[in-house]
Amino acid sequence: MSPVAVVRGVVVVLWALTLHNTLACRGLFWDGSAFLVNLLDHRDFHDFYAARAHVDWVTQAPVLLLAEWGVRDTRMLAMAYSAALFALPTAFYHFALLRVRRDPVLLAGVLAIVVAVYLPTSFFIVGEYNVAFACITAAMAIALTSDGASRRDGALLLVFGLLSLRSYEAMIYLGPLVAAAILWSTRRSGTDVPTKILHRLAALAFIGAALVSAITIIDYWDHPHFMKVRSTSVDFWRNMQFSIPLAGFLICAAAGVRRPAWLQGRGPLVVMGVIAVLLALSPWWRLVHGPSILYPPSHYVARQAAGMLMAAVLVAMWVQVARRDPPRVFAVVRQPEVARRMVMLLGVLTVAAAVPDIVLTRLWSGYVERLRIVVDGSDGMVRAETLPLHDWPNKLFFQDWSYPALSAVVSRSPGRSYVVSDQDYLSNPPFEPACGLLPKLAGYGWRR
Repeated sequence: MSPVAVVRGVVVVLWALTLHNTLACRGLFWDGSAFLVNLLDHRDFHDFYAARAHVDWVTQAPVLLLAEWGVRDTRMLAMAYSAALFALPTAFYHFALLRVRRDPVLLAGVLAIVVAVYLPTSFFIVGEYNVAFACITAAMAIALTSDGASRRDGALLLVFGLLSLRSYEAMIYLGPLVAAAILWSTRRSGTDVPTKILHRLAALAFIGAALVSAITIIDYWDHPHFMKVRSTSVDFWRNMQFSIPLAGFLICAAAGVRRPAWLQGRGPLVVMGVIAVLLALSPWWRLVHGPSILYPPSHYVARQAAGMLMAAVLVAMWVQVARRDPPRVFAVVRQPEVARRMVMLLGVLTVAAAVPDIVLTRLWSGYVERLRIVVDGSDGMVRAETLPLHDWPNKLFFQDWSYPALSAVVSRSPGRSYVVSDQDYLSNPPFEPACGLLPKLAGYGWRR
């Protein structure tokens, strides 16, 4: 299979998943429902967190526009919100794949990011990191395939930099990486002054993103929510959708560094073939071993590790482009046959990674429908503890403090009934007090 065919196949898979997840209103998962009701109740952006505001503005704008135009169907608005959340990172990855399609090694790097960073952490699609990571990948794809002489490339990098300026805390290390790659690309050939200015402004924007992230981390270091986030970041291994491909990559990387010739044999084919099978079958592991379940909240927990993995892949991509005398493992990887095989294996792995995503989304659709039936068939407050929260598959999706928001969104008559948990909002508080309130959504309703 040619690299071009792999790119086409992966692009089709990514956009098909975007459509599937949009129809399932997956943007409502966890914090998403709280964000949506705040958008609709306050008729303004829910940019609660200045360091991530630019991503919020872009992804929330379609919902506010539809509400301004008179749309009151919360199902349609939830689909619009989901579409914006999924389409933006998908578009960035689509762009990056097209940009590197003629270089099999760079193509393999972008595919690895799709498989091991995006798909394993995107069930929590409302997380701004999904857009930030995709934008960084697209920016690096430009920097590593450009000679710095294109004014269009400079303009694109500047737009990406402005979006990243207030996107996510991981920019504290991703911002300088992209800025350095941009400046490196402009030194490879002579460029006119306007083009140089565009590239340098873009690099400055990415440096600015790192500064914004650093200031934010300092300001919120002792915030209870962020202390909890730091304490759980080492639990990334609980996300099987992340840990399975990560194990395959580490095995191949270790074997390749130790003995580069191993990459020319059947070893990578065997390892990645087994990984693809394990990943595709992961939704059904629980049938054999109960605790081995795919757990959507673990996508949130694995995002820090995924960001660092992405940075490592991007650095490796840069090294193989920049160094004329790279380590021997890079020389082997550059061989056309080895590179084409890597691309093919990662294309297969992308399809395998889509399987658990589809399975979880179908379970989510059933969960939302069951909650809708409960809310539409009740009056007043419904105690969450009276519902089968810990039954399969409900235990995969419930979050106590966001229950009021989700139950209001899926109700045909918001305000008639809410699902509320018996918690004190101290042991598991929402990161922002407004997210734990009962939404009004006057005039809105979930239409069939």
